[in-house]
This record gives sequence, C-alpha cells and structure tokens, in this order.
Amino acid sequence: MKGSDSPVVSAIALNAIFGNAPKFSHRLLDALGSAGAVFDLPPQERLELFGPYNPRAAQIGPEALEAAQAEYERLSAQGCQFLDIFDDAYPPALRECPDAPLLLYVRSDTPVAELFGPRPAVAIVGTRDQSPYGRECCRRIVKALAEAPARPVVVSGLALGVDITAHTAALEGGLPTVGVSPVGVDDVYPRRHAPFVERMCHTPGCALVTDYPPGTVPAAFNFLRRNRIIAGLAGATVLVESRLKGGGMITARLAADYGRDVFAVPGRIDDLRSQGCNRLLREQLAAPVTVPEALPAALGLGRVRRTRTADLETAVRQRFGAAFPAAEVDRLVQLALLVRAERGIGLDELCRATRLDYADVARAAGLLEEEGFIGMDLLQRCSINVKIA
Repeated sequence: MKGSDSPVVSAIALNAIFGNAPKFSHRLLDALGSAGAVFDLPPQERLELFGPYNPRAAQIGPEALEAAQAEYERLSAQGCQFLDIFDDAYPPALRECPDAPLLLYVRSDTPVAELFGPRPAVAIVGTRDQSPYGRECCRRIVKALAEAPARPVVVSGLALGVDITAHTAALEGGLPTVGVSPVGVDDVYPRRHAPFVERMCHTPGCALVTDYPPGTVPAAFNFLRRNRIIAGLAGATVLVESRLKGGGMITARLAADYGRDVFAVPGRIDDLRSQGCNRLLREQLAAPVTVPEALPAALGLGRVRRTRTADLETAVRQRFGAAFPAAEVDRLVQLALLVRAERGIGLDELCRATRLDYADVARAAGLLEEEGFIGMDLLQRCSINVKIA
C-alpha cells in the first residue's frame, strides 16, 4: 500500500506516530505537501529529512499504513468519522493553530461537513471541584449564550465540574455542544459520563472529538494535548472557576497564546477555586464576566433581551409540574418562597418553618438548587437565584 492511495489512512498512520509532536508533522506536511507523501519517501530521502537519530523515522513504513487501514475500516463500521487537516470540513479556527492535530476522530450523528462551519464557538472550562457559585455562574453564562441572537457552539472537555455543567446546560438550552476527549474515540473519560456522551452524540450539531487513537488511556499528558484542541476550536474561552494550577488555566492561557478572547469569572480572594480566574484578571489576560447576560454582546453574538420571570411560584410549577406529584410540587414552591423571603436560611430552619422531615427538605432543596432556583453554600444556607418581578 502506498501512502498516496488514501489520504485519510495516511493521516491516521502519521497521527499515530507524530500525535505528540504536531509541530513536527506540520513541518513534514509543509515540506512534502501531504501525509501520503511521507510514506512514499525512498529510504535515503527519509533519512535525510528525519536525520539519523529520529526514533520515529523507523515507524514510517507499510506496516503503519496497514494498521491504519484496519483501524479506519473497523471504526468506520462503528460510525466513527475522520477529519484530516486538509479536509474542507476541518474546523477552520483549529487549523489556524500552529500545533493543530493532523487528524480528528469524530463521534456524531451529524455529518462532519455540517459540524464545523461559520457558527461561532465558545469554550467554557474550569475546575472539577466546582462550587455552587461556580455552577450557577456557568449555567447563567450558557443560558445567556442560548438567548443570544447568534447562538454559538459550546465547547468543553467532558470533565467533572464546570465542563459537564457547561455541556449539560447547553443541551438544556438547545445549543449544540462539542466534547473534546482525553482518551481514544472508543472510550469515554470519566466513564460516569458515558450516558451523557451517548445522548450528546445523537443530538444534531453535537459531537465527541479527539485526536487520540483508539485504546488510548487517560494519562496526565493526554489532558494537555486535549486542552489545546478546546482552546483552538473556540473563538473565545471562558474560565468559570480554577485554582492556580489546573486544566482550565492551561486552556485559558493556550487560548490567549492563540490570540483568542479570554474571559474569567471573578471570585472571592480567599477561595482557592477562584485564584486562577483572579490571577488572569490581574495579569490582564482575561476580561471579567461580572454580568453573564452581557457576555454575548462582548463576544459579538448580539445583545440578550432579558425577560423576567413574572412569578416564582409559576416558574417552579412549570419546571416540576409534569415530573412530580402535586403535593411534592407544592412543597417545592413552599421552600422556594421561604428562601426568597429569608436569604441565608438554613435547612434546619426550613424544617421548622415547614414542619417537614430533614430528608424531605434536603431533597427538595437539592432539586431547587439543581435547577438553578436556589443556591446552597457549604453550611447549607440557601439563597434565591432567579430574578422575579
């Protein structure tokens, strides 16, 4: 088999060899014009191009192409799609990056030609150790993006905390979302998100993307390589919460290096989960997100026209009425109204006010928090989140 026979197969093979050195593979492509041409080189020319001590040079050969062909046939039969950097459907923003991956594996019901077009993309990233404050800020940011005149694609890394909150809120708001995986396309990390990834891949406009060959396990280095794709896919990156060191900080700095817009949510000066955001703001590498509803305008997506909830009770009943018995909906309404009336009220106080068992109050408060009606701090003090007339 010659490398020039199948551009995608050649790209699969070259990506498997040079995936951790994308800039080197770019130099090869600049010199030779295609991935296939690398495998067509005579041995002497290959030696001159790679040098005598390059350990990867010995991997260039028919065996690599045969393995790539077998992988292509197997994954194609499973519905996987492939995008090499020369494909017109390759994400244009990612192609601009100096370390763009040579190949992307894509899981999606949507054809790759329809996934990455002129539609704007916004990356939303942050810590796995997400606080209630961070969760609410993330959900408000995504909600504002969903209400913008130009509705973007939400990109994130499928991790616990901010990432999965952003993905979930995007689907709830009717926005397409792309998850960039740190493992092979045949796996999901973390495994607990496998049902969500299945749902995401079957939603129009959504996809799971990785440049890792199948069988790749979650090693520490993989996350750095994954983060550059997140930053490269998006025209802007929003850091919701992050410690001074973490994947979200790395992604935000990569985005700044790529010349993309970076935004950060300010936090308390004594909160470790806000130190990364606060540092980016102090270094003037990021613009502050103080009003999530104003972010779309700052991103050039148009101004959000806010409609206020006319009545808290109506909003709670509309959200839970179809899913719970009337008595339980009444309980949720009662708790929401009590929290609105007394900001900072604790669960024990809610038990006394409602004469309900602690377990019932905790479950109801958890439902209200999960849907964004209230927030709870570490001491289980509750505060209202929604705006009402």
